[in-house]
Parts: sequence; structure tokens; C-alpha cells
Amino acid sequence: MDHGSRRPEAAAQLDALARLVAARLPGWIVETAHLELQPPTLVDGIGACLAAGARDVVVHPFLLAPGRHVLEDVPRLAAEAGSRYPGVQIRVSEALGLSEKLVDLVIERIAAVAGD
Repeated sequence: MDHGSRRPEAAAQLDALARLVAARLPGWIVETAHLELQPPTLVDGIGACLAAGARDVVVHPFLLAPGRHVLEDVPRLAAEAGSRYPGVQIRVSEALGLSEKLVDLVIERIAAVAGD
């Protein structure tokens, strides 16, 4: 799940990411959701996973830093969804945060415009 945006290209990017993740995790059910500004909501995304047969759901906040959304909003919404679906385990992963892979990607993006 991401923050959500009024720009359709932002949702299209999350949809493309979901397809790539699903291709690397055969057998997993992968759905998208947005925290705000556009559907599907997190509850909708979890519901879609359950409708497809999931009984164990991992919510991944596609956000960089452990700010208010990651630390408060996403866990609260996941807990609210969990209360609607007894017997279903809903867990929230960490945000992207710091990682060598992210550093490599930042350097790659900088180099693309710096000409190095």
C-alpha cells in the first residue's frame, strides 16, 4: 500500500510494482491499496486478498520513512480490518527505510541526471 495520490500515474506505478512482486512470489496473492485520496482503501485491499483465498495477510507500506503513517495510521487501519475478519492474521511490515539497495538506487537516480 502507498500513500495515495490524485495523479493516475502514481496508482499505475503501484499497480506495476504489485505485478512485479507477484511475479517474484508465485502462489502469493498481491493486491494494492492506498492510505488516502483514492480507492482501494487498505480495508478494500485486505478484503480482496481474503476474497481470493488468503487467510494470512502482510501489509507492506510502500513508504520510505517510519513516520506517522507507518507507525500509527497503517497499523491502526490493519487492526480495524482485522476486527472485521476474525481468524485472519494481518501483519504490517516495516517501511522501506534505509538499506544498501536503496542507497544504490538513489545513486543511480542521481547519476542519471548528473551525467556521470
